[in-house]
Amino acid sequence: MKNKLFWKISAVFLIILVAIASGFIYITAYTSRTYFEEANQKLNGSIAEQTVKEVKPLVDGVVDTNAIQDIMHSMMVINPSVEVYLLDTVGNIITYVAPYKKVKLKQVSLEPLHTFISGEKGKIIRGDDPRNPGQSKVFSAAPIKDKDILQGYVYVILASEEQTSVMATLFGSYILSIGVETILISLLVALILGVLAFLYLTRNLHKIMYTVKRFKEGDLAVRANTNGDFAELGETFNEMADQIVDNINQLKSVEKLRRELIANVSHDLRTPLAVMSGYIETLMIKKDLNEKSRDKYLRIVHDSNENLSKLIDQLFEYSKLEAHEIVPQKEPFQIADLIQDILMKFDVIASHKNIKIEMLSPQNLPMVFADIALVERAISNLLDNSIKYGKENGHVIIKLEDSPSSVAINITDDGPGIPEQEQSYIFERYRRGDRTKTARKGAGLGLAIVKKILEIHNQSIRVLSESGNGATFIFNLPAYKTG
Repeated sequence: MKNKLFWKISAVFLIILVAIASGFIYITAYTSRTYFEEANQKLNGSIAEQTVKEVKPLVDGVVDTNAIQDIMHSMMVINPSVEVYLLDTVGNIITYVAPYKKVKLKQVSLEPLHTFISGEKGKIIRGDDPRNPGQSKVFSAAPIKDKDILQGYVYVILASEEQTSVMATLFGSYILSIGVETILISLLVALILGVLAFLYLTRNLHKIMYTVKRFKEGDLAVRANTNGDFAELGETFNEMADQIVDNINQLKSVEKLRRELIANVSHDLRTPLAVMSGYIETLMIKKDLNEKSRDKYLRIVHDSNENLSKLIDQLFEYSKLEAHEIVPQKEPFQIADLIQDILMKFDVIASHKNIKIEMLSPQNLPMVFADIALVERAISNLLDNSIKYGKENGHVIIKLEDSPSSVAINITDDGPGIPEQEQSYIFERYRRGDRTKTARKGAGLGLAIVKKILEIHNQSIRVLSESGNGATFIFNLPAYKTG
């Protein structure tokens, strides 16, 4: 099974060799037969002419019996395998000298005779075989003239039926012998040359196979040679190997992030659960708590439950976005109107820190084309982030700007800012910028969700900030094109 390619190539090679050997045998047989006929016609082509010179088979158009007997005697002595026919001027057979007298034709075509008598050179001339209608044989012919008047023709078949039969048997044995020898020699030579050629042609293939085996065994750095007869195969393997290594690295990275995710989720879930559990136990143990303390503990439990619900919602939302399970349902809408609705929801939250939220929007701002629910979620996360890290009695500005093909949204706060070295990863999940030196705020998924939402809209987000000078988050939404 491992050498299946070798045996397939060998089988194809063998078939080609047998076909070539068969073609060689056929060509040899045809050439040999043609050579024999041509040699026979050239050597014995003057028999008819010499016969006419020696005797006159026709005298005044009448058959001379004595002359015929002389021809028969001479032919049988000189060449007993020939057949002699006496023809009239139109090709009718008058009489003949042929073994067993099995003549079936009464007339032969004169066209080959005229060609032969005219002395045309350079090719074999065949004429009708009176004993075998439909077949043709080499011949000798000469005109019979009396006082320059054409009386008829002497037509001599140079290879009689008996001779042809004997020659066919001998020729078959000869061809069989040549064929067997040719095929055996060809196979032997082909075997030697084939093995050498196969080893020569596949030497680079063996190197690539060895490289593939090493890669399979765990040597991920090995690469195939891209020179030689299988350069394209080597390049394809190298591209595949690079892709596999990249996928493995990505899987390792995903596995690392998965572990980090589990650790962070466990921590973030444990904190509100621990708070809730602690205060519930306190409520259960202390039966004599006054109403004020009881309300305080219940409020803490309620807030912890809210945080827990919010965290779980963010986890589910981010997981769906990352798995590409959310397909944006895009529609045209006024972004300024949407932001006004969002600000109404954040008034209470902002009022806790006495933060003023202001929107700056130019007149005749075009509509944007996006998923209104997802855009609302992204802006809400950014506003929540700005309020969370903004100063007490601070100011958050939402600025809208028109551009030729999009609308830019800028959300600026006056918080502690984001150090430059942290700006590259604040949009990764569970990565927080150190915007406060006191405590970690949030689960670290808000900005990651914003980035995913913008990615499925084919948009990006960037941050401009300096430590201590607040932060501005900027992203674009495509403008709606009417008409």
